Amino acid sequence: MLKENLESVEEKIQEACKKSGRNREDVTLIAVSKTKPVETLQEAYDLGVRVFGENKVQELTEKYDSLPKDIHWHMIGHLQRNKVKYIIDKVAMIHSVDSLRLAQTIEQEAAKKDLVMPILLEVNVAEEESKFGLATNEVLPLLEKISIFSHIKVMGLMTIAPFVKNPEENREVFRTLKKLSVDINAKNINNVNMSVLSMGMTGDYQVAVQEGSTMVRVGTGIFGERNYATRQED
Repeated sequence: MLKENLESVEEKIQEACKKSGRNREDVTLIAVSKTKPVETLQEAYDLGVRVFGENKVQELTEKYDSLPKDIHWHMIGHLQRNKVKYIIDKVAMIHSVDSLRLAQTIEQEAAKKDLVMPILLEVNVAEEESKFGLATNEVLPLLEKISIFSHIKVMGLMTIAPFVKNPEENREVFRTLKKLSVDINAKNINNVNMSVLSMGMTGDYQVAVQEGSTMVRVGTGIFGERNYATRQED
């Protein structure tokens, strides 16, 4: 089933790229593996998957220890400051930075390990109360403060779009994030890059790719339904 699912997702990404005149190489597929056992991740790895997304620090560190070291781990869930130290030297990117205090902690922990951590700012484009993330008008002021940190590299923006039945309903959300990234890029802020747009999940990643996403976070589409009710971060 995993093989078929991966092939189906791959096909849909290619289709969306073709539709919008983009290169397939410009889009990274992140396999969202939260709640899935190590054996399932190993199976996906054996099928060629090298980029995995996790929501919880403890789960990520446990899987990191059990799986091959050439995997790129992405922290895509809400991150508490007191847990940054556990993942700082394990992840390729943190997608969910939404406050100066969290950025400061990442800066401090990255400095201790003498590394530069690529991060994305999480933007709550749809302004849903249940979601973390910055309002669109808070992004620039925060970026200007973070840009002076020497152990953080801002690579772009991330959003978790609303859970909708019709993916077209989220097109405007993705378009808004893309426009925001273009506007920020035009300001040429030192140490701030807008090359990454992490947007699109199982229900809407094709629309997200058409609107410029460079990273799609797909869980259910690859691994099947999870065994709990909430699916908003697939």
